Amino acid sequence: MERDDQLQLYGVVADRLKDAHARVRTLQVPEGVRMALTRKLLVITAAAKHDLADAARRLEWFMEDLDEGRYPEDVHADGSP
Repeated sequence: MERDDQLQLYGVVADRLKDAHARVRTLQVPEGVRMALTRKLLVITAAAKHDLADAARRLEWFMEDLDEGRYPEDVHADGSP
C-alpha cells in the first residue's frame, strides 16, 4: 500500500510542478524575478528525486508565496541587484 501512496504523491507533485512552471511563465514580473522563481522550481524538482515529501512541502510553500505575491527581488543576469 505504501508504494501506491508514493506513486500517487509523485503524480500530485508532478502535476503541481507543471502548474507552478506555467504560472511563473505567465507572471508579469521582471525577467530577473522570473529566473529566480524558475531556479527555485528546479531546486524543488531536484529535491523530489531524493525526498518526495520534502519537495511536496517546499512546493506548497512556493505556491503560497506565489498566491500572496511574495516574489524574490529582481536580480540582473550578471547577479547584481
